[in-house]
Amino acid sequence: QVQLVESGGGLVQPGGSLRLSCVASRNILRFYAMGWYRQAPGKQRELVAQVTTEGSTNYADSVKGRFTISRDNAKNAVYLQMNSLKPEDTAVYYCKAYSGGNLYWGQGTQVTVSS
Repeated sequence: QVQLVESGGGLVQPGGSLRLSCVASRNILRFYAMGWYRQAPGKQRELVAQVTTEGSTNYADSVKGRFTISRDNAKNAVYLQMNSLKPEDTAVYYCKAYSGGNLYWGQGTQVTVSS
């Protein structure tokens, strides 16, 4: 079993930045594609960004140019740098690791963008 632990969420003003981190309990992330998802109240969970084991990235249109996903296999971690935050970015952000039939989710971290 693998546990994913997110951190870095919080309250930030519009236009501000946050950096989310996701660390795995075992040294396996280099074998997994990684993704950040978010879920706002009353809405479905949606993909924000993902990175393959080779380092290729993909972003939701709503965050392109503002968010950057990266991974550090040596630290067993994946990050989401979020800049120019908007109120509509407010959500619980979840980390996901997936490879073949294996899928793991973190518990989520709250991001609130408000003045």
